[in-house]
Amino acid sequence: MKWLKTIGCATFVLAALTGANALAAGNGKLIVIITPPHNNPFFATEANGAEAKAKELGYDTLVLSHDDDANKQNQLIDTAIARKAAAIILDNAGADASIEAVQKAKTAGIPSFLIDREINKTGIAVAQIVSNNYQGASLGGQEFAKKMGEKGPYAELVGKESDTNAGIRSKGYHDVLDQFSDLKLVAKQSANWSQTEAYSKMESMLQAHPEIKGVISGNDTMAMGAAAALQAAHRDDVIVVGFDGSNDVRDQVKAGKIAATVLQPAFQIAQLAVEQADAYLAKGSTGKPEKQSIDCVLIAKDNAGKLNNFTLAK
Repeated sequence: MKWLKTIGCATFVLAALTGANALAAGNGKLIVIITPPHNNPFFATEANGAEAKAKELGYDTLVLSHDDDANKQNQLIDTAIARKAAAIILDNAGADASIEAVQKAKTAGIPSFLIDREINKTGIAVAQIVSNNYQGASLGGQEFAKKMGEKGPYAELVGKESDTNAGIRSKGYHDVLDQFSDLKLVAKQSANWSQTEAYSKMESMLQAHPEIKGVISGNDTMAMGAAAALQAAHRDDVIVVGFDGSNDVRDQVKAGKIAATVLQPAFQIAQLAVEQADAYLAKGSTGKPEKQSIDCVLIAKDNAGKLNNFTLAK
């Protein structure tokens, strides 16, 4: 038996499940992986890591992007439900805006495993596995203060306000930097994790505050935008520190154009989520708490050569 079901603007042909041993969430063969847009290398790495591990464990995969749009995310969760997914790996589109979508999947019998970003509710996702953003930001803040000589005016680029990580990283930075009375925050703006926005915001901040000696950024994409604007303004003297551990920033660190970044192990976290999904589907438990954090690593010139695709070689 087959039928047609339309979700949003897409129509899917779905095969009926057969067999008494089929899982409540489907036949146990499909893992749906949903992340923000893959033009950001961090999210592309997440998707690649989750897909590779799922295939290694014998699952089919469907890789999708919600483009940081909660409405599109809801449609993609509907797609996963319609496809009778066994599990969902999700880097969500907002700590509050994603609660309904994750609950909808749970109600449909599909367990969700969140990566990178938490939601503001527990008990509806099986796992929420994130980088230890506060610990990582503390590392970044310490290195930034050191490179700044613990003094001087600086600017901060903050991520998307709906993303819990943006606030946690900013707090981690300031719990370090605010201890130094000679470090002065003169400008702080959100660039929404975007390189293009960071470039224009950096241009504006430089015009308003030409005295800026440093920029601390909530992610590497914004750090790249800031560095490009600084280079265009011939301000190679300004210290830039990012957060993520992307190959692009790694290369800038090696070249001496960005001082440092903080590696959050996107590939490892994505693969860990799939491994826990596999355990949950087999045993009904991951054996782990819902909320899990993975420590970050400072990347500077001395170890940048060991970094590749958000993984640090030993």
